[in-house]
Amino acid sequence: MYSRIEQIISEIEEFIENCKFQPFSNSKILVDKEHMEELLRELRLKTPDEIKRYQKVISQKEEILNDAREKADALIAEAQVHTDQMIEEHEIMQQAYAQANEIVDQATQQAQQILDAASEEANEMRQSVMNYTDDMLIELLNIVNHGIDTAEAKYNDLLQQLKESRSVIEKNREELKPKAGSQNEDVPPSPDVLI
Repeated sequence: MYSRIEQIISEIEEFIENCKFQPFSNSKILVDKEHMEELLRELRLKTPDEIKRYQKVISQKEEILNDAREKADALIAEAQVHTDQMIEEHEIMQQAYAQANEIVDQATQQAQQILDAASEEANEMRQSVMNYTDDMLIELLNIVNHGIDTAEAKYNDLLQQLKESRSVIEKNREELKPKAGSQNEDVPPSPDVLI
């Protein structure tokens, strides 16, 4: 957007361009004095207003620039604070992650120690149970062997007694049998005869 002064200067330039040259000259022109004076007068009148306006714009520009600088400085300061907070939060997060990893490592080690101890204790208990069971089986085996030995001894005694009783019974039977040549009808039949 052109200012009025710039427009007047453009009009003066255009006016000069449209003027006719003096006869027999290529550099001098004929100018309408009244029109030129009117343009110059308006230029003079507008110049102080334009200068004031430019000064006002310049002063406002300085104020705007100062305000913009202040706002920029405030934004930069706020961004710095925010960045510092983020860095601090990041460091806190890093510390939290490190502590969490350390806790997980400690828990893993403790869990492994507990598992190792439990496994060792279970192995010891299993070995103790196996030893105890083996001792019980040995004792039971001794009892069974003693029972077998006792039963064999008693059985042999019983068998011997039975054999002796059989001998006595056979001997008694022989004695009951009639002698050859004696005829006794009242003698009961021999037990060997089945009725």
